Amino acid sequence: MKNTTQLRFPQGFLWGGATAANQLEGGYNEEGKGLSTADMLTAGTHTTSRRITPVLEEGVNYPSHEAIDFFHRYQEDIRLFAEMGFKVFRMSIAWTRIFPNGDDVQPNEQGLQFYDRVFAELKKYNIEPLVTISHYEAPIHLTQKYNGWSDRRVVDFYVRYCEVLFNRYKDVVKYWLTFNEINILTLPFGAFMAGAIMPEGNEELAHATVKDEQILYQALHHQFIASAKAVKLGHEINKDFKIGCMIAYMCSYPLTCRPDDILLAQQKDNLSNFLCSDVQVRGAYPGFAKRYFRDHNIQIEMQDDDERILKEGCVDFYTFSYYSSTCVSADPNQEKVGGNLSMGLKNPYLQASAWEWQIDPEGLRWSLNNIYNRYEIPLMVVENGLGAVDTVEEDGSINDDYRIDYLKQHIEQMKEAIADGVDLIGYTPWGCIDLVSAGTGEMKKRYGFIYVDKDNEGNGTLARSRKKSFHWYKKVIETNGEQLD
Repeated sequence: MKNTTQLRFPQGFLWGGATAANQLEGGYNEEGKGLSTADMLTAGTHTTSRRITPVLEEGVNYPSHEAIDFFHRYQEDIRLFAEMGFKVFRMSIAWTRIFPNGDDVQPNEQGLQFYDRVFAELKKYNIEPLVTISHYEAPIHLTQKYNGWSDRRVVDFYVRYCEVLFNRYKDVVKYWLTFNEINILTLPFGAFMAGAIMPEGNEELAHATVKDEQILYQALHHQFIASAKAVKLGHEINKDFKIGCMIAYMCSYPLTCRPDDILLAQQKDNLSNFLCSDVQVRGAYPGFAKRYFRDHNIQIEMQDDDERILKEGCVDFYTFSYYSSTCVSADPNQEKVGGNLSMGLKNPYLQASAWEWQIDPEGLRWSLNNIYNRYEIPLMVVENGLGAVDTVEEDGSINDDYRIDYLKQHIEQMKEAIADGVDLIGYTPWGCIDLVSAGTGEMKKRYGFIYVDKDNEGNGTLARSRKKSFHWYKKVIETNGEQLD
């Protein structure tokens, strides 16, 4: 008989929700803010890629410019988060709100004051901020002038940015993440969003990459150095800071028990997931990465003290996004499905969302164990959720039982992982309020507990309303994960 006595979340567990400035704030050119990579992305759809425009075009919908207008409505939104009982709110700071061009000598005081107000509002409700320092919105000036992170000088610009944040908010922010989903930098989506390269012309986001892996892995190395320097600096400014990494965890199963499939799944797990976290958690490149570099003629240019910097800048905790799983096979003639930032093969045992992301709650438990057994440091699931089309009924209600079911199943698997011995300290479902989809620029792909009246074309009142899942999640938090029905 199954023993469920230990299937409980620890006291003090950090329940909350997650967002990103470029998908939430709006106010893209207000109070001194500069243009970011996100500000140059047009709207797209599930079947039409977003475009990257080198200059802003008239009459074109750029979703980040208004987003859901958190910039002007943050008090209302935080009040709703507090009503749900949030213990933590994952948010990001817009780099270009603090340093409009990225290489400015002095920060923009108006931008700093905006976050002063946001943090004060969170403190009023005893909500802990979890701040991502760089979340898919590098200053476009750095990308255009320096070709982004491929240039070592960007490391110093980032560290200067971190120093301003750490000093300004050292008494109000405890938890920091250096880069969002750092491992996506070498994927087409991430190469531009992370500010690693500047494509030519009106290129589609799905193809915004370079064929030369040397450039991408060199850019990634520079982000590793920047992250390590930020961790060390942060600990010097406030010894109580907890600074973490953030990985887009790509859970991949072998499609069959063929040894080739088993080995391929292991290699994908290593290269896609563990390369970045090994460097950020352990402070050194793993052996499989060195082999990959040799086999692909990639030579990482390091300065004399880079190995020391990486070793001295290890993160305090590990966070990751988890939405779905896919399969891998040495046989290329298999059906493909979508996923968070990457494609994979269809798993015949799983159902999929409307966006073809396979729904796999047990994969979250597997991932938590796989990560924790490797590193044995505290973990947080900082993105997880179901993107779906929500219907507003005539009486204004939004009955998103499908979202409740998805989240319930994943929370149950987190309980199982905790019983397995995993030190899981927090959970912030993605898009706790409806916001702009990063991949497609859509509004109709909704994740939130809070509905925002806005459509894909940018029309709507922006009014907020509570979905059925809002009241459900409030009860989940209130009972520390005990009441899930």
